[in-house]
Amino acid sequence: MRLDQLPSSPDLASLTASLQQIAPLFDVMPGVVFFIKDVQARYVLANQTLVQRCGLKNKSELLGRTAEEVFPSSLGPFYTEQDVQVLSDGVPLDDQLELHLYPGRHPGWCLTYKLAVRDTQGEIIGMAGISHDLQAAQSSHPAYEKLAAVDAHIRGHYDRPISLADLTAIAEMSVAQLERQCKRVFQLTPRQLIHKARLGAASQLLTGELPITEIALRCGYTDHSAFSRQFKALTGLSPSQYRQARA
Repeated sequence: MRLDQLPSSPDLASLTASLQQIAPLFDVMPGVVFFIKDVQARYVLANQTLVQRCGLKNKSELLGRTAEEVFPSSLGPFYTEQDVQVLSDGVPLDDQLELHLYPGRHPGWCLTYKLAVRDTQGEIIGMAGISHDLQAAQSSHPAYEKLAAVDAHIRGHYDRPISLADLTAIAEMSVAQLERQCKRVFQLTPRQLIHKARLGAASQLLTGELPITEIALRCGYTDHSAFSRQFKALTGLSPSQYRQARA
């Protein structure tokens, strides 16, 4: 069942009860986190993968709590902030590249989707979400070699402006073809690949002593405030908060 196919429900309890029969299927997806939350952003349904990544043993330890209460302080408040935004304005969070917890509670990249759940009158009664780990690139794909060259160019030049024209020339594809094939091979758009390369490098530099303005420049950002906004959007923390958390 896709998130945009969740049926409208007279109440959230009815929806979660209807999903209990298929809940065991969600538990056997190790690379996928699935959850439903109430209007206070508290978990009312979750799969075992999420339970384990929060360092818990049983779902009962998770239900009734917010992300801020179960995730590390470097991630939890940001997730709850996302939840409150979706619950308040009803605008879905779609294809959001961000840091999550991988097995062993190590940070890793994922794509997140969050959707407001509405009753039969259209009122928001909760939300549903899925985060799935980024998998290894599909090296067997016919376009892999050209796209690997695109990825290599991004990783080698993230410290300077990178245009779609540069990337389409390397791949010998149109913009539409490049977008489509990148999603198939890497699960990311070209722009997401650029953000991932830049912010991955920034997260490493933030463990050192360089000023944050210098790190922004070294990672291809001429605007320090734009760097800070983008870094927080993908990691949940401002650069200075990330540095303090790592310290």
